[in-house]
Amino acid sequence: MQDSPILIIGKTAKTGLRVDQRLQALGYTTRGVSRSTSPAFDWEDPTTWRAALEGTESAYVTFYPDLAIPTAEQTIRDFFELAKDIGLRHLVLLSGRGEQGAERAEAVLANSGLDWNVVRASWFMQNYSEGFMIEGILSGELMLPAGDIVEPFIDIDDIADVAVATLTRPELRNRLFEVSGPRALTFAQCAAEISEAVGYPVKFTRITIDEFIQALREQGLPEETLWLMRELFTVVFDGRNSNPTTGVEEALGRPATDFSEYLRKVMDTGAWDRSGLLQQA
Repeated sequence: MQDSPILIIGKTAKTGLRVDQRLQALGYTTRGVSRSTSPAFDWEDPTTWRAALEGTESAYVTFYPDLAIPTAEQTIRDFFELAKDIGLRHLVLLSGRGEQGAERAEAVLANSGLDWNVVRASWFMQNYSEGFMIEGILSGELMLPAGDIVEPFIDIDDIADVAVATLTRPELRNRLFEVSGPRALTFAQCAAEISEAVGYPVKFTRITIDEFIQALREQGLPEETLWLMRELFTVVFDGRNSNPTTGVEEALGRPATDFSEYLRKVMDTGAWDRSGLLQQA
């Protein structure tokens, strides 16, 4: 079906894993790389890049820790230049809505001379079930420095489907797809819908950004993650991303997944199961 493997940078990341699985299910050969693979790929070690890239012509790229960090633009520029020199032809970049650093990286790609796509995503629904918020849900209290700003959360499965479409359908190339869910919700509204789905109360409590960062620090999160969380909740969550977009439908010809459908899928996995606690609630 293809002459060379499709490179997946971030093989074990939330979206990379799903993109890799979907491509393989469709019969494509992939090369998923991360810091723990052979060949290894480490964004902080450019000497690892060439071995991962050689022999590939297209790639799905997730940047770690986030395109918002100040050093990301130069790193991504160096990476795109190497990719072009080696012979890659098409890169699909996962980006974030409302992040200035991400938009700079998008511009670098669009002006690189490579065929390109950008999948610019809203906040992931799966942060509630596969990310840092799951512990709060299981404990019955979600504590975040967020108020009444709404966010059209995106199902990562939709992101993966859009990425696979851009990697396998040449007519979609050289386009940006801004993807979100179909419905904008506050964190408090999400907590209420999760409560109804799981059958135990999940309270939303608004805290200050400093309280939030200190709690994460006490959990041992690295400083770069703390910086990103402060950036996200003090800059990006200001309402700039509140409007739902049509990127999923533009790429796939179907509506984006609603938060209610995401809840149904998570309930099937048992990720929010509090066996023993449910009877006590």
